Amino acid sequence: MIVALIIVCEVGFWVLLALGLAVRYLLKWRRTSVALLLCEPLLEVVLFVATAIDLRNGAEPSWEHGLAALYIGFTVAYGHYTIRWLDGHAAHRLAGAPKPTGPPRYGLPRAAHEGRLWLRTVLAAAVACALLQGAVWYVGDSGDVSSLRSFQWVALRAAGIHGVIALTYLLWPKKDPGKAASALPARHPQHVPDAEVRGPRENEQQVR
Repeated sequence: MIVALIIVCEVGFWVLLALGLAVRYLLKWRRTSVALLLCEPLLEVVLFVATAIDLRNGAEPSWEHGLAALYIGFTVAYGHYTIRWLDGHAAHRLAGAPKPTGPPRYGLPRAAHEGRLWLRTVLAAAVACALLQGAVWYVGDSGDVSSLRSFQWVALRAAGIHGVIALTYLLWPKKDPGKAASALPARHPQHVPDAEVRGPRENEQQVR
């Protein structure tokens, strides 16, 4: 049941997002689009309530409840970021707005961008761990909460791995090949004496 509800929430997220952007830029109904996009957080609320009710009705804590917590955490951290990114591209393609600039690719700006994404992953892990801890306290000693604990470690490991990847961009920043090429000194052709250019036969004629 929980897995099916996660799938429904994921499909609903993209359907509401597509409808909201289409209504905003094709029909010019801005208020309606805002109302549709504001329905996005309700999907996470529905999933959270359904998970809590499932546990309250005596369901054994399982990987399904852990997956629901991870999904809610990811949506909280990356949902608005995804909507804003797609809104910029929809405005460019459907309303003639300037093309949105992509993330930086080189140097410290790229490292800062990766660091901000990592902070979102930390937020997702924190939300997931908090929800799972709440479920652990709710179940108490009456049930097996090992699956919930294991998903807490999954969230923490994901944040740790992402942190290591983001740190590599700071320690070994990727260099812009265009700037590296322009920084090289210009190579000028070496001066060759006229005698060497003309050759020995022409030199001999000039002496005569």
